[in-house]
Amino acid sequence: MTTMELIRHRRSVRTFDGNPLGEEDAARLLAFAEKAENPYGLPIEWRLLSAKADGLSSPVISGTDAWIAGKLKAAPHAEEAFGYEFESIVLFAESLGLGTTWIAGTMDRAVFEKAMDLAPGEVMPCVSPLGYPAKKMSLKETMMRKGVKADVRLPFEQLFFDGSFDVPLTPEKAGAAAELLEMVRWAPSAVNKQPWRVLLLGGTAHFYEKKSRGFAGKDGWDLQKIDVGIAMNHLSAGLAERGAKADFTFADPGLPMPADTEYIASCLIY
Repeated sequence: MTTMELIRHRRSVRTFDGNPLGEEDAARLLAFAEKAENPYGLPIEWRLLSAKADGLSSPVISGTDAWIAGKLKAAPHAEEAFGYEFESIVLFAESLGLGTTWIAGTMDRAVFEKAMDLAPGEVMPCVSPLGYPAKKMSLKETMMRKGVKADVRLPFEQLFFDGSFDVPLTPEKAGAAAELLEMVRWAPSAVNKQPWRVLLLGGTAHFYEKKSRGFAGKDGWDLQKIDVGIAMNHLSAGLAERGAKADFTFADPGLPMPADTEYIASCLIY
């Protein structure tokens, strides 16, 4: 599959066929995860876990014993770094025919953190089950997908802007950047909020977070920054397919932006 085909083909899988994760698939995925990187250079430790051995559970997952989780030290940009790197692993899992689902809340977090040997100052933002998708989704899974409109994304013009947040960007005006931005548009996000916004100016894509209530804690941790990291990963993957490397920078260009918006990162795309 092309990168775009992989992105569009992948969906969140919550119902698995009951078969154990193959040893070869597990080994390939873990080897890939150990070499995965993020633009912030923050080290993330990834582990494969067993629901039976580690006592793990989630009320929305059935039919698999295998899980993958990552931990890193709490630091500025830890959310974006985690989202970016985990999405690389998720897309690689998709290429192996494995199902995944980003889970941050619907799990026994304390048990997962114990299985990850979480130390003081470390965070475990999200986990995912791993396995082979069942031929048919459960009723619960079908209803969950319908509730968040999982197969729908916001229109291109609501996510991308041409030089100013006052000027929506159309695919026609985006030209050669349109396909890259379409990959960004199809990034997954918590309850499908799609909190990334991209302002294209002078060949540079400036990423912003459009904040929604209920995703940022009093401790400063912001779940939606993970989603922006995922979107950044999709841009990077698209550039890689074109033979280019995504070189992200993090100096706020100081462009006027809406009050509920925060600058995240920039990347030259042409």
